[in-house]
Amino acid sequence: MREKQTVMKIEVVRNILEANDRIALENRAIFDSNALLAVNLMSSPGAGKTSLLERTIDNLKSELNLGVIEGDIQSSHDAERVAKKGIQVVQINTGGACHLDGNMVRNAFEKLDLSLINLLIIENVGNLVCPAEFKVGEHFKAMILSVTEGDDKPSKYPLMFRESEALLINKIDLLPYVDTSLDRIREESLKVNPGLVIFEISCKTGQGIMEWCRWLREKI
Repeated sequence: MREKQTVMKIEVVRNILEANDRIALENRAIFDSNALLAVNLMSSPGAGKTSLLERTIDNLKSELNLGVIEGDIQSSHDAERVAKKGIQVVQINTGGACHLDGNMVRNAFEKLDLSLINLLIIENVGNLVCPAEFKVGEHFKAMILSVTEGDDKPSKYPLMFRESEALLINKIDLLPYVDTSLDRIREESLKVNPGLVIFEISCKTGQGIMEWCRWLREKI
């Protein structure tokens, strides 16, 4: 006589991001209640996120109150650099995770006085893939691409370009030394996201930083 087999029902999670999206919406409501603009800043490692933060703070801190949430797998090096600018900053170490999520950002609120901040910049973990998939409550995403990374990245990593509202092409002072076409970056980026606002900048020389800061003021 054959034994009766037990059939196990497997529950399929259709949207693994659903819980994160819910927390991100709650974060967004907190940002709105404090009348601050939150920007999720993304890039690959070494593209210049922290250098852009330093330039942005120098240009805006006389008229705006800025805050920064720094995301890294380990260390507090970037947060220490930003803290020297005299603004509120919190370091999040993900312990291996390749991106920030809504809950990580929520936990940072305990260390910030959001009522005193007009512009909160969330520097995500250096990665061209995962950070674009996870909302943290930001009003918009912005990304940095350095010319040293080449001009093929919009076609290789389209999601981040598609999710971002602004693209900052950094290290343009190095263009004479790399085989990268600004025209191709623009063309390929706009194919992915026709509404993308593009800035050509150099955090080393300061070129293009004023245009970026002017755009942020208008967003605020």
